[in-house]
Amino acid sequence: MKRIASLLCAILLGTGLAAAGQAAESTALPPTSIYRIPPLTLIDQDGRDFTFASLAGTPRLVGMFYASCRMVCPVEIETLKRIERAVVKAGGRPVPVLLVSFDPAHDDVAALKQAARQHHVAAPEFLLTRARSGDIGMLGGVLGVSWRPLPGGGFQHNVVVALLDREGRILATDPADGRVDPAFVRAIVQQERDTH
Repeated sequence: MKRIASLLCAILLGTGLAAAGQAAESTALPPTSIYRIPPLTLIDQDGRDFTFASLAGTPRLVGMFYASCRMVCPVEIETLKRIERAVVKAGGRPVPVLLVSFDPAHDDVAALKQAARQHHVAAPEFLLTRARSGDIGMLGGVLGVSWRPLPGGGFQHNVVVALLDREGRILATDPADGRVDPAFVRAIVQQERDTH
């Protein structure tokens, strides 16, 4: 966790967000808030535009994916659904999920909507998004997600899903690899209880 916080602080300082004149929506956030990365505007599967920083105020799970993925990303989404069911079974309430595409060139609203239908998820509980503007590479760096295009199409990538508190601090991470980690579920339940 200290490594993630240090990385985030280094990125923020490197981009000058800690300097005077930063956007008003990020000034009230702690220095380790993921919402302080340079402005990122997203569009979801229903065509709604919003800024990443506007999500502050509610704990959530945040990860990355791409809509045409046929192997790792479907496992990620299905694992997140299983985690949410486990949270309910443990007496908590599910937290919203945000997945940001690292293939914005192909993941238009129609592709995001198709992926949402395919996995039986819907907004506002599950937001499948692409960047309209901003640096998704920086978001990936803070989350610990990396990807590279493959010659025949698609991407080689890893999966990291982060549990954020209401101010955007990373509290726990999970590889969303098909198994439900009880410790991650407990962290979600505890955060949800701490918030209410």
